[in-house]
Amino acid sequence: MKILMALTYYHPHWTGLTAFAVRLAEGLAARGNQVTVLTSQYRRDLPREEVHNGVRVVRVPAVLRLSRGQVMPGFFGAVNRLVREHDVVQVHTPMLETAVVGYLAHRAGRKMLMTHHGDLVMPQGAWNQFVQRTVGYLLNKGAEQADLISIYTQDYADHSPFLRPYADKVVPVYPPFSFPRANSEAALAWRRELGLDGAPLVGFAGRWVEEKGFDYLLEAIPLVRERVPGSKFVFAGETRVVYERFFERCRPLLEAQREHVIELGLITDPQRMADFYAMCNVFALPSRTDCLASVQVEAMLSGTPVVATDIPGAREVVRVTGMGRLVPPRDESALAQGLTEVLLNPDSYRCPYEHITRIFDTDRSIADYEALLERLARS
Repeated sequence: MKILMALTYYHPHWTGLTAFAVRLAEGLAARGNQVTVLTSQYRRDLPREEVHNGVRVVRVPAVLRLSRGQVMPGFFGAVNRLVREHDVVQVHTPMLETAVVGYLAHRAGRKMLMTHHGDLVMPQGAWNQFVQRTVGYLLNKGAEQADLISIYTQDYADHSPFLRPYADKVVPVYPPFSFPRANSEAALAWRRELGLDGAPLVGFAGRWVEEKGFDYLLEAIPLVRERVPGSKFVFAGETRVVYERFFERCRPLLEAQREHVIELGLITDPQRMADFYAMCNVFALPSRTDCLASVQVEAMLSGTPVVATDIPGAREVVRVTGMGRLVPPRDESALAQGLTEVLLNPDSYRCPYEHITRIFDTDRSIADYEALLERLARS
């Protein structure tokens, strides 16, 4: 097939969504499909067009950033041109232009798969709530245009207010996960380098935004350290998020626990990230809302159990693997109890690598997406 994939950000942008899109695009290309990604030129130094790992990437210049999105006046002309060159279209949401992509695809006699990466949940504040309502309206129009909607899990689909009206065209497919094996010797050496040899380590990672719930984790630190003396908390990620000031709100909590928190910054090398997970005794996912964070699977593939909040979507990985604990959301005491339990009884929560890869099989996931796209292309 000739597949046109549209999304706001693509490589080298680094989020769970873009990592998903890269794995899927390159996986589909490796299976013999011609894949074109249409995305934003969110940085001026990025080429307007290139081939990256077998995938043609076309970038449209952005004139300004709108919250988490990009305003691209040339986007619709590019879609109108490219959609006629392809057999089927896939859009990764949230994307402001989803409805227009669907309209132009249908006008050209093509079908569209909308891959939904989670409902948009913005922080409080007049501007953020205006953005949420506006984007929500545009995404609803996009969902109306979609011929099929893929989502990570049935659990999330069943509990999503956004997806409920479109239940008849929602299909759950696990994301593709491609991650290197951790190097245990490198992980131990990294521990020693940080002066953490022998310390119980709690890892956490991701964008420092409100939905990730890092404030609850910071509040849980003294509770964990009471029960597991010497515990340290290691963060991999960026604290500066240009469209949200949540880190500034968390700064007093962080400063109060500064001697117990180690910041490693954003890690973009997959092998280095695998070693990060491996040097931790447990990984924390205290999210307020989450569709299915890839960090959970990556941590488990690196041999590290997970403590996650018991919310739709986010609870899926622990549920199906048994490699960790689920705790009530927005509750630092429950989070501390879960982390303590895993730190004190690690062997009860470990699973073989092959157990995780059987459940989250990358080849099967890409084949499932290929089958969905082929179904639309043939129809």
